[in-house]
Amino acid sequence: MTDYDNKKKNHIIIGVCIIFTVLIIQLFNIQIIDKSYKINAQNNALKYITRYPVRGLILDRNRKILAGNKMTYNILITPYDLKPFDTITLCNILNMGKAEMVKKLKYYHEHRRKIGYQTLVFTHEINKIQYSRFIEQRAKFPGFSSIVRTARSYPFNAGANLLGYVSEVSPSFLEKHHSYRSGDFAGMTGLEKECENTLKGKKGYNIFLRDSRNKIQAPYKNGTYDKSSVAGQEIISTIDAQLQNYGEKLMKNKVGSVVAIEPSTGEILSMISSPGIDVSILANIGQHYSEIVNDPYKPMYNRAIMSPQPPGSTFKLVNGLIALQDNVVTPNTLFACYSGYSAPGIHVGCHSHRSPIDFKTGIMMSCNSYFCQVFRKILEDPTYTNEEDAYNHWYSLVKTFGFGSKLGIDISSEQSGNIPTSTYYNGIYGKHSWNALTIISLAIGQGEIGVTPLQLANLAAIMANRGYYYTPHILKKTSSLERLNNKYTIRHNIPIDKKHFETVIEGMHEAVNGNANGERGTASWAKLDSIDVCGKTGTAQNPHGDDHSVFICFAPRENPKIAIAVYIENAGFGSTWAVPVASFMVEKYLTGKISPERKWLEDKTIDANLLNKVPAAGSEQIKNNK
Repeated sequence: MTDYDNKKKNHIIIGVCIIFTVLIIQLFNIQIIDKSYKINAQNNALKYITRYPVRGLILDRNRKILAGNKMTYNILITPYDLKPFDTITLCNILNMGKAEMVKKLKYYHEHRRKIGYQTLVFTHEINKIQYSRFIEQRAKFPGFSSIVRTARSYPFNAGANLLGYVSEVSPSFLEKHHSYRSGDFAGMTGLEKECENTLKGKKGYNIFLRDSRNKIQAPYKNGTYDKSSVAGQEIISTIDAQLQNYGEKLMKNKVGSVVAIEPSTGEILSMISSPGIDVSILANIGQHYSEIVNDPYKPMYNRAIMSPQPPGSTFKLVNGLIALQDNVVTPNTLFACYSGYSAPGIHVGCHSHRSPIDFKTGIMMSCNSYFCQVFRKILEDPTYTNEEDAYNHWYSLVKTFGFGSKLGIDISSEQSGNIPTSTYYNGIYGKHSWNALTIISLAIGQGEIGVTPLQLANLAAIMANRGYYYTPHILKKTSSLERLNNKYTIRHNIPIDKKHFETVIEGMHEAVNGNANGERGTASWAKLDSIDVCGKTGTAQNPHGDDHSVFICFAPRENPKIAIAVYIENAGFGSTWAVPVASFMVEKYLTGKISPERKWLEDKTIDANLLNKVPAAGSEQIKNNK
């Protein structure tokens, strides 16, 4: 045998010795040191009882509890341990029909091999009296036991749609989420779903020893291997509970949404989708689920982020800023209005007002004719070779305001809305076969434009900040006091000179407060004695019914604390309903109360039932896209 063969033989022997040594050490560790393997091997002789964690709290920005916890009592069943029992007595205790009892027991019998020794939830959240009666008579029900758990409670009546609900996981959920087990609960919508990993905590367990007859005798090894549950972390939201609650009262019996933002941070102070869900049914959502999904007003649908609609005249602010930046108009540019704007084959109506008017008055009066001519100036700018190039420039600037894209809010299902591209119009009319007059409806926020109420509120925040915004968000901190995502601290700048924002803001101020000549603007219902409000109305045309009432504003004018958008569907003119709702929320947030002289309008707004399209008698109405 050669030296090479001897070396090869020695290497093999050494390798086998190493492997054998590792196996011996591992066996020693399993059998002598690490008892957990032995526990698993003895699993048939042991019974595990899950210790469920307390779910983390959801708090508002002032640490008021939006979603808390309460004690609940559940009845458990271990099918393997079932023996004949007094079904009538148990049905009476649990207030359960005999047919339901039979159905449940049949299921456990048919799936007994799959279930094995598992203990499952038989019924959820019985009341304390039922629980006491069960404890007194549980000897009559072999195979049944009880457990005390926590379930959601809602001490503050606000934000049900936003919070979302928690429910027992379904078989389809378990197929996608392997860390959950039957009987577990998870957040299914809203913040409960978005923050599930933070809120849910970690389960623990107690281990009990069974005897030869499968009866539980005592804790295994005196509880040495028991595992404590870990409570979920609390979530601090940006929501102001008082404002949210008040806004929901104002929007009662109305279809639409309200979004209020703190401009300096992008934090969402309030997000209301109406009609919504009352917090009283969140904890027992299953009992009301059929009623909710069959409601024609879709209370689970978050209109604030999922319902792109025409912005109406609020969009004139964007077109005005672009025109000023491009220097195709100035603050002193005058345009005439003769009850609207007319061109060959086109007429866009407008209400009666003096003529001609300058830029700020065009905003104050929300003149359709003025902004049709502004839009033509943008697209017919001789700086560009043709109107399609000018349109592409306009499109790129509109996109910087956050329109036509998802803003990136930290709750799911946000829609992007729509800003039509030149390619879209080329496909309809043919290349170079369309111009500003073809798409003149974009001048006043109609046509193919679709924006969400969240995007409109963000526009109000941009105006308040004079040209920048932070991505709107609803999560502030966890219990570890760390910000959830740094992307919400990034400042998004609009490529338009700040001086042009001041010009537009002056027009918004006059829309609410009137001008030096004593003329009233379209948003005079938003005027407050103690607060300088700047706003813009919109009446979005709706081909499927009555027009939509729209209003955006911010306050105060200097160092703004709140920017808000109100969108009420099928409610008519912007000045009629959207303006009062927004003004009351601004006043409530900044002063904590409503002035006595406006109480009559507050009552009228709260009591209005627009679900049946009740006419808004007694309100100022300014027609044609105001």
